[in-house]
Amino acid sequence: MKILSVVIPCYNSEAYMRKSINSVLSGGDDVEVIIVNDGSTDHTKQIADEFAENYPGIVKAIHKENGGHGDAVNFGLANATGEYFKVVDSDDWVGEEELKKVLKVLKNSMKANAGLDMLLTNFIYDKAGVRHKKVMHYHRALPEKKILGWDEKIKFNKFQYILMHSVIYRTEMLRECELVLPKHTFYVDNIFIFKPLPYVKNIYYLNVNLYHYFIGRNDQSVNEKVMISRLDQQIYVNKLLIDIFIENKPENKYLYKCMLQSLDMAMCVSSVMAILSKDKKNLEKKAELWEYLKEKDEVLYKKLRTTIFGIWMNLPGHVGRFLSKSGYKLMQKIFGFN
Repeated sequence: MKILSVVIPCYNSEAYMRKSINSVLSGGDDVEVIIVNDGSTDHTKQIADEFAENYPGIVKAIHKENGGHGDAVNFGLANATGEYFKVVDSDDWVGEEELKKVLKVLKNSMKANAGLDMLLTNFIYDKAGVRHKKVMHYHRALPEKKILGWDEKIKFNKFQYILMHSVIYRTEMLRECELVLPKHTFYVDNIFIFKPLPYVKNIYYLNVNLYHYFIGRNDQSVNEKVMISRLDQQIYVNKLLIDIFIENKPENKYLYKCMLQSLDMAMCVSSVMAILSKDKKNLEKKAELWEYLKEKDEVLYKKLRTTIFGIWMNLPGHVGRFLSKSGYKLMQKIFGFN
């Protein structure tokens, strides 16, 4: 059995996918590289087939009609044979030495039959043109090199949030939680992180900068203008997260806080994009999102409205929205996202 299945969703990725694929191939026979060509119209298909031909037994090339990033992940999961599962976007890459360290930890976990559900690593905001790259790490939230359960007081601070870039899940656990991401929808990586969390029994943190999260293309889904134009999809995903949280509300207080913090951040992002748009209709959509939460669970609504982000994103009037935007711009400068 392969140790790690890495799915690389590709849509018209001919300009940068080789770097992504080659970085994962540094794992050798321990990895399974699943390139999912999501209905591309450029040379993505030919490049995927080239890698599959040159690396038989390691690379699979899957060609499908366009269904979006989430649907490509679904196909990857359905075809994965590795014990563990990771997504690497086609414009991102992993560190070769860091990947070897990750594979060693996963291999040892398998030998010990430790039943590890989630491995966390750091990721780098690799923003184009920025000399000093921001690293998202978890070294104060979790002790290193130790398998932990939620009862061992795992606490993430307000700015330590789990993204798809930092997580490796046990493959069968993803299937057990019936993870299926929506088709033709952006920002479903939030669901990829969020839905499996109640099924995670133990976590291991390896303090290496594995994942390079490239930021800089104007057409990226995380580009601010693009995010504003896709506010409806962000809100749709937000509502799905709310529903998942209510339906699977964990009893463990540390897991509860982790999921609450993730939902808090998602609500903040949707809210600030509505504010940045300066569009009355978008501000109405923001209000409707918060009302949806209130109608679903008033206790949860009150908790999120009284967090730092909840207060910050709901300051009244023009002055309040100005302060919300100013705070966002400051955080953007500090952390280097978007």
